[in-house]
Amino acid sequence: MNFPSNVKYTKDHEWIRQEGDVAYVGITDYAQEQLGDIVFVDIQTEGETLEAGETFGTIEVVKTISDLFIPVAGEVLEQNADLADQPELVNQDPYGKGWLIKIKPAADADFDCLLDAEAYKALVNE
Repeated sequence: MNFPSNVKYTKDHEWIRQEGDVAYVGITDYAQEQLGDIVFVDIQTEGETLEAGETFGTIEVVKTISDLFIPVAGEVLEQNADLADQPELVNQDPYGKGWLIKIKPAADADFDCLLDAEAYKALVNE
């Protein structure tokens, strides 16, 4: 299982990677493994400003649909258009081509409340 150190993690199994004034959000390798084969990603919040912990979309696998939670407050700038035709990218490359949304974090976005790689690894190995 992969736990990159260049991202921050939530207890709900999302990750966020800041790149300048934007950030990419996705689900963790652990989450995609637990969910199984992803068949559809539904994100209807593009252009909306959300608070940390709010639902920004859903991810569907054969047997269930799971909510996706934004790690920090911010505006949803873009969703990964490649997932419309290739939702399996989330399974294949969750920290790369399988990113879900790009956001502009709010000025007061609290990255310090998120987990680093070691803390997240400890969480999933409990």
